[in-house]
Amino acid sequence: MAAGAPPDALGRRLSCGTDYGTVRYVGSVSGTTGIWLGVEWDDPQRGKHDGSYEGTQYFKCRHPKGGSFIRPNKANFGVDFLTAVKDRYGLNDKQDVQYGTGNTVVFGTKTVEFVGMDSVAEQQRQLNKLVDISVRECAVSHAGQEEEISRTCANMRHINLSKNLISSWEIIIAIASQVQNLETLNVSENKMRFPSTSTFTSSAFPNLKILALNQTEITWTEVLLCAQGWPVLEELYLSSNNITVLERPDNVLQTLKLLDLSDNQLLDGNQLHLIAQLPRLEQLILRNTGISSIRFPDAEFGCKTKMFPLLKRLAINDNKISQWSSINELDKLPSLRALQCNNNPFMDTEKNPETLIQLIIAKISQLEVLNNCEILPAERRGAELDYRKIFGKDWLEAGGHWNPEKNKPSEEFLAAHPRYPTLCLKYGAPEEGELKGRQPLTLKNQLLTLTIKCPEKPEQKPVEKKLPESMTIQKVKGLLYRLLKIPGSELKLSYESSKLEGKEVELDNDLKPLQFYSIESGDCVLVRW
Repeated sequence: MAAGAPPDALGRRLSCGTDYGTVRYVGSVSGTTGIWLGVEWDDPQRGKHDGSYEGTQYFKCRHPKGGSFIRPNKANFGVDFLTAVKDRYGLNDKQDVQYGTGNTVVFGTKTVEFVGMDSVAEQQRQLNKLVDISVRECAVSHAGQEEEISRTCANMRHINLSKNLISSWEIIIAIASQVQNLETLNVSENKMRFPSTSTFTSSAFPNLKILALNQTEITWTEVLLCAQGWPVLEELYLSSNNITVLERPDNVLQTLKLLDLSDNQLLDGNQLHLIAQLPRLEQLILRNTGISSIRFPDAEFGCKTKMFPLLKRLAINDNKISQWSSINELDKLPSLRALQCNNNPFMDTEKNPETLIQLIIAKISQLEVLNNCEILPAERRGAELDYRKIFGKDWLEAGGHWNPEKNKPSEEFLAAHPRYPTLCLKYGAPEEGELKGRQPLTLKNQLLTLTIKCPEKPEQKPVEKKLPESMTIQKVKGLLYRLLKIPGSELKLSYESSKLEGKEVELDNDLKPLQFYSIESGDCVLVRW
């Protein structure tokens, strides 16, 4: 084989300038002299054909224009791991060390203090100090000489090997098996071969807790085979891998707390049932996975599912969920506290973004964070009261009644609004006066008649005021300052609802309008300073 092409070139990763590819053919090409490499490029725009030249098919490509031929001397087949580390951290004999001020040397972005760099022994000591190593885009392609890494970098715990020239999982094992205390490993953006038989076992990752395999073309079957060697893994990142089919993980991934499957086209939400028994899973990221619905058929509405028992954080943004019934289903998750659900078609059914947020909050009882925004207690109360009011007319028409003995809403209504009975128990059934159709939003309809009281000055008589429900708490304070002759900045406001006797709600956000707190005509505003 010609100079420049290693004997094992077939199937290896290479770079040529800024482009990355995989060698699919090594040999001669009809009508030319010398050896050529047939390359399938990661970016098809770099290619010229599908692996055929003048009628002869030399190799195959997934993209009709994804391949081309290059000479071996144009290809970079990479370096061993330790060479990349030394180059990256300025510890190679061939390079000048980048000195800082005084007795310091810059290790990438880290400045380390020490005396002198005169000897190989000193270089060795500095390599041994490295705990967190990044050799991203350093053309790493192989492990190097046997045991050399364990002799040189014994204290590494965190390694970033992303976007290199690694061709197979075996190379990762060869590196990791020399790093006794490896906890974090990122090998994303390396298109590599993974083991495909159940005879494969590896003990190279006894302490690995975080693993990133984004954009590596791994399948779920291969994940489960490799996972036998990840006995304590807690976080697994698998985005952009064309994973379309899931299988039940039997006796593997049992310690997993976070799983990222984003940008894989799972399509069918029912596939999630296959990973629903992961006993310690707390965070599941399903962004842009193509799912259109979520169901937990093992539980009736109002009951909790046995699936995903510890799941606290769920991301389902950028999907195709079009029905509110999937949001109802999320209330069945016993531990759910945080949800991301932006950019789904069901969100287009409500034009007012505030109302949309209120509906989601009201439907999922234990939610504390929605789309990265904390849900305050007053916001939840307002959302649930509004939900109870908005759908009260539908409740009555479906067989709901203020008299518990006559209250028999239809199955159809309960399927659409499974939390409605709970909200009626919590706040009382909606009264007839609340259920009149929404009147036109004229200023008259928006005015609230409120009683203003000063509990700390009983001699001051209560005052009745008509205030717009859109008035902010800050402006209310300014009005009360003028009315009661006290500095507005010192005021503390709260209110008592005419419907919930003895319960006082703080008006604690100056920028929110009165309607945010679900204040209604007849309620009493309490002023303290």
